[in-house]
Amino acid sequence: MTSPIGILDSGLGGLSVLNEIHKVLPNENIVYFGDSAWCPYGSRHGDEIQDRVFKVTDFLMEHGCKMIVVACNSATIAAVEALRATYPLPFVGMEPAVKPATMITQSGTVGVLATEASLAGEKFHRLVSDHASEIKVITRPCPRFVDLVEAGDLTSDRARTIVEEETLPLIEAGADVLVLGCTHYPFLRPLIEQVAGPDIGIIDTGEAVAQRVASQLPTHSGCASPQYKIFTSGNLSHLKNNIPLLCPHITPELAHLDLA
Repeated sequence: MTSPIGILDSGLGGLSVLNEIHKVLPNENIVYFGDSAWCPYGSRHGDEIQDRVFKVTDFLMEHGCKMIVVACNSATIAAVEALRATYPLPFVGMEPAVKPATMITQSGTVGVLATEASLAGEKFHRLVSDHASEIKVITRPCPRFVDLVEAGDLTSDRARTIVEEETLPLIEAGADVLVLGCTHYPFLRPLIEQVAGPDIGIIDTGEAVAQRVASQLPTHSGCASPQYKIFTSGNLSHLKNNIPLLCPHITPELAHLDLA
C-alpha cells in the first residue's frame, strides 16, 4: 500500500473528517485510529491527552503515514504543537470555526458547542481574542453529543431532546450562528438544523480541514482502488454496526487494537 494519510481521534467523531477528506482526495489510502476506549478526550487532563496521542501517532507512523490529521479539537489543543516538534511529517489539526462565524452573524452573537478541554484551552481563548473581540461568543460544553455519536444514536427522541437542551439556550441568548467545535458533532448536524430552524447558521470545519490536507499533502498516491483501514481501541462489533451509518461511501477494513 502506498503511503497513507493517517487520521486519529478520541473515537468515531473523526470519521466526519475522513468523509470530507474522501470527497476531496478520493484516491488516497487512509489509516484511521479511533480511541473509543479512552473516549471522550474532552474531559481528560491535557498531559494525559498528549501522552495518549503520542502513542496513537507512533502506531500510525508504523503504518508509514505521510501526514497525520489530528481530527479531534481536544487532541489538537493538547498535543499538536508537541507533535510537530517531535515527528518529521506534517500534522493538520482542528480549531472551531470562530472566524467564519463572525463573518456571517447578523445578531453579533455566536454560539460555540465544543468539549470541555477545547473551551478551556488557551488556543480557543486566543482564537476568540484574535477574531471575535467585537462579537459576543457564548460557549457550551456538550459531552452528551459525543456519547450520542459513539452510540450511533443520531435520530432518536432522546437525541432530539439532548440537542434541544444544548442548542436552544444559545439561540435564546441571541446566537444566530452555531459553531460545531468537535468532530463528533457534524453527525448530529441534520438534527441540530431541525431544532435550530432555518434562520440559524451552522458551521463546522471538516471541509476546510480536507482542503488544508490537500494543499499540504507531500505526495499524492493516485490509487485506482484506495484502501481504508479503521482501527478502534473500543468494541469492534460496535464499530462494524456503525460504519454503514457514519461512513456510507467507503468499505473499510476494520480491526480492534489495544494500545498499552
